[in-house]
Amino acid sequence: MSKQGILSYRTEAEATSQNLTALSGLAPYLELAVGSGLVDSIRRNLSVCGERGWTDDQIVMSLLLLNLAGGECVDDLDHLNADEGFGKLLRWCESHGLPRRVRRQMKKRWRKVRDRSVVSASAARRYLGAFHDEGQEKLRVAGKALIPKANDHLVGLRRVNGEFVGFVQRCSRQPVATLDLDATLIETTKKDALYCYKHYRAYQPLNVWWTEQELMIHSEFRDGNVPAGYDELRVLIEALALLPLSVKVVRVRSDTAGYEHKFLRWLDCVDNKRFGRIEFAISCDVSREFKAVKEHLVFLSDTNRIFTKKMITSKMIL
Repeated sequence: MSKQGILSYRTEAEATSQNLTALSGLAPYLELAVGSGLVDSIRRNLSVCGERGWTDDQIVMSLLLLNLAGGECVDDLDHLNADEGFGKLLRWCESHGLPRRVRRQMKKRWRKVRDRSVVSASAARRYLGAFHDEGQEKLRVAGKALIPKANDHLVGLRRVNGEFVGFVQRCSRQPVATLDLDATLIETTKKDALYCYKHYRAYQPLNVWWTEQELMIHSEFRDGNVPAGYDELRVLIEALALLPLSVKVVRVRSDTAGYEHKFLRWLDCVDNKRFGRIEFAISCDVSREFKAVKEHLVFLSDTNRIFTKKMITSKMIL
């Protein structure tokens, strides 16, 4: 133990590094994943892995924790695996709530003794590849936007997200869902990435944010050349399907990407089966045509005020 210095603390050396971790900040997220049922949801809804090796929940949790730890690529998984204390904590999470029979079966998934707590980068790449449908790539046309259709694995992952949204709603019920739709440019140096409207290689996912819960309920990963407003109505409908039944009112906010007639008409339609007419606030480019319509509406509004004023005056005289 060192001598006390200027500040009122001392440093002490441990003879062993067992059970110590520099990633203790991830422990509450692990507890949340178990307590919320997220781990069980992954087991129910995803079936990418076979009967050998890593399971779906082990790989998804590895990637999720990598993101929370600030990892930039799957190769950074080795940094998580090097932390022995964190690895032990992660193994506790994997076996939580499983009967002894299932835990024995988990060990039999490995032909050799499992020497990693976190999935390897190569295994993570193979797993992520299962969410990509190579057949959809044949539909690409040069110079046109394409959003590949989600395969069964992606749909299963969407169900996992929906069940977690339901957990959050049960903990803090919100009858209103104000949904913000917005696309985010993510610059990249990948050679197969396409150029965005700002003339650099990027991806441009479209996100749906639930303001009252401060929660991302839906996100669709897209190429950089896909306009933000492209197929926005479908993404909104998919997001609405993830909202718990306790949500009674929905409002939508968007920038100019949402200023599209089909999208606006759908929001204004009273025949929407679940929510009816949806209130919205959407930006609009101030074009020459918009200015002309705006001036006409202002004129009608002023005329209506003058007419109303005359009516009130007449009633007062009578």
